[in-house]
Amino acid sequence: MQFAKPLPSYLVQRYHGWKATTYSENQAWYRRLATEGQRPRAMVISCCDSRVHVTSIFGADQGEFFIHRNIANLVPPFEPDGERHGTSAAIEYAVTALKVAHLIVLGHSQCGGVQGCIDMCKGQAPQLEAKESFVGRWMDILKPRFELVSDVEDASEQARQFERQAVVASLENLMTFPFVSDAVKDGTLSLHGLWTDIGEGGLEFYDPEAKSFAIV
Repeated sequence: MQFAKPLPSYLVQRYHGWKATTYSENQAWYRRLATEGQRPRAMVISCCDSRVHVTSIFGADQGEFFIHRNIANLVPPFEPDGERHGTSAAIEYAVTALKVAHLIVLGHSQCGGVQGCIDMCKGQAPQLEAKESFVGRWMDILKPRFELVSDVEDASEQARQFERQAVVASLENLMTFPFVSDAVKDGTLSLHGLWTDIGEGGLEFYDPEAKSFAIV
């Protein structure tokens, strides 16, 4: 592949630093992970946003979380149409093969994907409306819920509420997967919806009885 290049020097330096310190000091643990395989207790579906660092938030070690990241931490509905579905494949593997006990959807503040969806709903993002926009078609998952926040006048508050709606929509779509629904009903899997404020370090959880988010 003629377009592939060597790693940037700063990443090479960081790798050698990690190999000489973190890996060297925990070599037995890494070899155990390699030989025994992964046994994560939870799957986390989070946004691709580089500011969302799941393992740091929960102080998780390597091998503890099965993490899937996509634009705006969305879960599509169950669509067994024979096409390629990366998020659905990750969920299937986590639930049916790894048998995780918890499935967490983690949303966040200042989400660019959610803001893009808002702009589409307001007719301000023709580039995302284009059929060939992968981001736009992905955000179509969330568009129907815009009516729930369309009356919020403050743009910042509207975005924050819609970010939470992205989490709720994903939780609802998770239950359209038969293997998820069955696992939830028989008590072997629990679903959790979270939203984190990047700037403040806050964390909220979705309470289905109150149909709102509360501080953890």
